[in-house]
Amino acid sequence: MKLYIADAFTDKLFGGNPAGVVIFEDGEDFPAAEIMRKTAAELRYSETAFIKQLSEKEFNIRYFTPADEVDLCGHATIASFSCLLDADLVKDGDDYINHTLAGTLNIGIKDGFIMMDMAVPEYIGTISAEADLRELYDIMGLPYAPVEAKDVYDEEIQLLPMMISTGLPDIIMPVQTRCDLEETSPDFARLTELSKRYNVVGVHAFTLDAADETIRAHCRNFAPLYDIDEEAATGTSNGALTYYLYKNDILKPGNSSAFVQGEAMDRPSRILSWLDEAGKNSDADVCVRVGGSAIILAKGTILL
Repeated sequence: MKLYIADAFTDKLFGGNPAGVVIFEDGEDFPAAEIMRKTAAELRYSETAFIKQLSEKEFNIRYFTPADEVDLCGHATIASFSCLLDADLVKDGDDYINHTLAGTLNIGIKDGFIMMDMAVPEYIGTISAEADLRELYDIMGLPYAPVEAKDVYDEEIQLLPMMISTGLPDIIMPVQTRCDLEETSPDFARLTELSKRYNVVGVHAFTLDAADETIRAHCRNFAPLYDIDEEAATGTSNGALTYYLYKNDILKPGNSSAFVQGEAMDRPSRILSWLDEAGKNSDADVCVRVGGSAIILAKGTILL
């Protein structure tokens, strides 16, 4: 079976977020979950994708961190379809179906750029009690202070942390400035326990204090519960951030956004998202797509 290492959400080597990608040959089935987890632990990337082709247009991808299987991983999906392009298993300009534990998702490829559906957006809850807010920000190494922004009506609104999922649940946590984002320094042991209590993967911190008008937000992502202290690019988390901004009247259907992540790790990533009206047959109010490019660092054979 083929093994790739690819950097996702970047067009430069050693930028973005690296992922392992394992492509099974025709007729090969997934090995035991523990074998795939151990493979992910051996490769030591935050996620490794394991791909089984079901038909010319359909794939089943499973995602493993070094600690456990997860339902969906955005950057590993971007990496996967870039590697499938290299392996001549998909074609530029076509659409494909990705079967995941988070649902059946559409994938589009155009000029090497991968666009993927997120799972149906789910608002889980808001952290609003003062004691809970102070606990969260203290765990993240910051004093709590209200975060303000302007909505689409140019009115001042207060932003509160929300738990949102577009495939994986995260706490989407606003901070006021890029300086605040840079100074974020979690207590990983306490964050692990907090993530268990809230039943989330981790915390996705962001600021709307953008470097220029082409960037919607700067972000950092922390998931020590899954052995990921910090991650350079997270598709599902930025999908959740897109829905968060919609819930707070900052984005409208039809808007696109560019998020920058990984700067603190010296692995800058650029993640694009699209917010669209949901189809007539959908129970969701909107649908979210996330996209980016990837570059392959290495490829070879893996023996499982």
